[in-house]
Amino acid sequence: MSVKESGEMYLETILRLQKELSAVHSVDIAKALNVSKPSVSRAIQILLENDYITLGEHKTILLSETGKQLATSIFERHEILKHFLISIGVPSETAETDACRMEHIISEETFEKIKSHYNSKK
Repeated sequence: MSVKESGEMYLETILRLQKELSAVHSVDIAKALNVSKPSVSRAIQILLENDYITLGEHKTILLSETGKQLATSIFERHEILKHFLISIGVPSETAETDACRMEHIISEETFEKIKSHYNSKK
């Protein structure tokens, strides 16, 4: 099943928060994405229905194996695109914002070419 851009943002955010916090809750996601708690609740429900996340003790939010794979892929795209943009002279803040947009729409073929080019220059 394909995930919409907003779902991808939630998955990537959960992955990032899991690296920072001992447990991820809806309020953490709302704060990180600057969205309302009802918006997070709806997104969590959709992600649960599609088996991208599970709920642990005390309503902690955990990525399923499928969710973790997708979130990791999205995170990789973001990081490579951001660093690539910085390497060609784009200011860090702009690169961060643009990478966040680009990661969701770039084709696999184009991303792989950018990734290969970027990695060859490291």
